[in-house]
Amino acid sequence: MQVTAAMVKELRELTGAGMAACKNALVEADGDVKRASEILREKGLAAAAKKAGRVAAEGLVAAAVSPDRKSGVLVEVNSETDFVAKNDDFVTFVQQVANHTLVSNAKTADELLDEKWIADTSQAVKEVLANKIATIGENIGIRRFAKFEATDANSAIVEYIHGGGRVGAMLLISAPAINDSVLEAGRNVCMQIAAMSPQFVSRDDVPAEHIANEKDILTKQAMQENETAAKPKPAQVIEKMVEGRLAKGLKEVCLVDQEYVKDAEHTVGSYLKSVGEGVKIVRFTRYEKGEGIEKKEVDFAAEVAEAMK
Repeated sequence: MQVTAAMVKELRELTGAGMAACKNALVEADGDVKRASEILREKGLAAAAKKAGRVAAEGLVAAAVSPDRKSGVLVEVNSETDFVAKNDDFVTFVQQVANHTLVSNAKTADELLDEKWIADTSQAVKEVLANKIATIGENIGIRRFAKFEATDANSAIVEYIHGGGRVGAMLLISAPAINDSVLEAGRNVCMQIAAMSPQFVSRDDVPAEHIANEKDILTKQAMQENETAAKPKPAQVIEKMVEGRLAKGLKEVCLVDQEYVKDAEHTVGSYLKSVGEGVKIVRFTRYEKGEGIEKKEVDFAAEVAEAMK
């Protein structure tokens, strides 16, 4: 019996399995959708849809950079448990996602899922993902990616992955000439970004609304302190105190003003100057796996008790 697109669609909606898996199951079942769904269940491929609702807050961050360092991506792929995040099959898949994204035209994770998988163009990325969920046995999600392009000869992309994929950083560095020293400096600064979590390259990149908001918070804090102080300070002293605290806070979130972790006598900015005149960080991004995802706390005793009912 000939397998039609409508049959594949029906089976896919019924089981949540990938397109290719559905087609193969229908061929094996001679077009019998019910039998095909049983085949998928037997192979463990029909479980992907059920697993897709579970929270995936673990996983890995990975990077891929072109040989000429003119294009680079940083990706985060999530799993439900740290155990799976260390699984060789999962680790390989995450790197494949990074390699795919490097040559992709997608601007969002949703667009990426609809693309044809570079390693097998007969499947979409989302089908490969569904099959991987079924094979590994946990919900997996391609959460986000950042892509940088170096558009001239005086810039390059450098990446760093820390803790086996727990944290990743990528930056675009520029210099009068890109050489080994500049690339090494880029890697050192990537390590700084991974460790110290800056938000901006320099004070010039900090939005005015961010500064205004911080100043407002610091002013309210200082005024509250002043109200309970044994000897209240005059308004002009409070203002100077707020400015000092603001400057200190900005130093902590601006990359070039941070204390350089590998040499406390340097800031990141002065370290870059020591590498060479005109060496600058243009932009950067930092991913930490699972950041911002609310993990579901599981009470296994309560789960068992509920199941017993």
